[in-house]
This record gives sequence, C-alpha cells and structure tokens, in this order.
Amino acid sequence: MRDCAINQYQHVVAIGGGHGLGRVLSSLSFLGPKLTGIVATTDNGGSTGRLRQQQDCIAWGDLRNCLSQLASRPSVGSLLFEYRFGGKSELANHNLGNLVLMALDDLCVRPLEAVNLIRKLLNIETKVIPMSEQPTHLVAIQSCGNRILGEVEVDQKCEDPIALSLEPMVDATLEACEAVSQADLIILGPGSFLTSIMPPLLLPKLSQALHASKAKVILIDNLTQEPSAAANFSLDKRLGWFKQVMGNKSVDHVLCHGDKYLTTGIVTHYPLRSRHHQALHDRAALADALSLIVEPQALDALA
Repeated sequence: MRDCAINQYQHVVAIGGGHGLGRVLSSLSFLGPKLTGIVATTDNGGSTGRLRQQQDCIAWGDLRNCLSQLASRPSVGSLLFEYRFGGKSELANHNLGNLVLMALDDLCVRPLEAVNLIRKLLNIETKVIPMSEQPTHLVAIQSCGNRILGEVEVDQKCEDPIALSLEPMVDATLEACEAVSQADLIILGPGSFLTSIMPPLLLPKLSQALHASKAKVILIDNLTQEPSAAANFSLDKRLGWFKQVMGNKSVDHVLCHGDKYLTTGIVTHYPLRSRHHQALHDRAALADALSLIVEPQALDALA
C-alpha cells in the first residue's frame, strides 16, 4: 500500500455520511488520530428516524456506521454495536448501536462525548465528529417553490432541487470547524450527493472554515449511479454546487472508478471496486489511489 504519501499529512478530514464515509475512514485508519470524520446527522429513516421522532435527537445512524467500520474486527464490541433486533416488538429493526449512543447522550453533556466514549470502548483512534449536536432536517427547494422536508423524502423525489437548506439552521460542532481549519487534506464523499455529502456543507461556520482552508480538496465519486434526484447531476454541476457552498473554494481533484489508471485534467480514474462487493470501494485500492493523487511524483511515474 502506498500509504506513505498520505502519511505526510498531519490533519486529514473526511466529510460525508453513511456507508461511504465509513469506508473512507476505515481505508485510512492507519492515520490514527491524524484522521477526522465529520458525519452528517440529518438522516430521518429507519431506526434512526424512529428515534428522532420519539426523542428529538440527532441522527445516530451514520455516526454508528462510521464507528462500526473503524472498529477492530471481529470483536464482541463491534458485533453488539451492529446488532439489529428482530421480531415484532417495539424494538424490532432498531439497531443496538443507535440505542447505546442515544443512552450515552442522555448520560453525557454533549453528543460528542457519547461518541468519544464509544471510541474508547472500541479502541478507535480516528476522531469521529457529528456535523452538529442539535437536531435538524434537510430541506430541498424545487423550481416550482415546493419544499421537501427530510432526507428520505428528498431522495425519493425525482425532480432536481434548485437548492438545499437545513431546518432549523443549527450550529456546526466547534470541533468540526476546528478540524477543517487545521486540515491539510479534505476528502468529500463518496455517498449520496444531496443527503450525505451536502448537509455538513450547509452549516455556515463549517462552510466558512472550508472557504478559509488552504487544504487540498478531493472528491471521491460513487461507483454506481445513486437512486435519487442527484442521478441527473453531471460532475460539473456537482462541482458547481460544492464551489457555491464552500464560498467559491473549488474541489482540486476528483477520484473515480476506472478499469485502469488514467488522469485527465483534475479527474483520476483508478480500479476501485471491491472484488467482494461491486457496490463498495476496495479499502486498499482507495488508499493507493488517494496516495497517488497527493504524490505528483507517483503520478508522473505512471503516466
């Protein structure tokens, strides 16, 4: 693995949600405390959505997913954290990790403290930070003026939104803003463009930190077309949205899957698909490709 090029960075920040961000964090976990994940907290589906309705809490599901993928496997802790209840009781389909995080949040002053307790329990060095510690929902605005409230609802709508916002507008977690300010490499994605990658960028203070950052920004593209309105978004359109929400700061490089290595402009293609699961990035290949992008000498040698 060509991880030496990534190791040159002292502060790497990855932003997103769900399975995509967890995959990136696990592929770069050799960075230990030099790596920080900033996780979307706007999900309103499944076990997470039920807890949000009943407890008015942040969305725990994406945080749990990232922590689970960072945990050493196999371990009793990781197995319990991912356990999902069956049957037909009130616990049916609830994820134990979500319930544990919510319970710890009740015992702690801040949601971040609950996350840090789980990190210690699972022996995770990488920092995992919720984008905000206050509940909020994603809102999409359509060209006709309609407002679509909620991540699940936004993903189900076929019409392209013209803008996104958060309701209510909440504060970014202070530690998330500090991580971005200190970052010398920032990674966006992969994951749902509208509902995983964009929500953290909608927070004004986090957006301002991104605008002021001098860090290199890399976007990791999805392996397959996502089943949402964002499927109609070209790469140029997505890059335009990023530039707008990051205060005119541009994405420096885009990493996409390809059958062989090829770089054209700011886009690098590299074999990224896992042999075991066609919809997942191979962890070693992802780390190799990112190292190639940040190490110009390596790119020149392969050209």
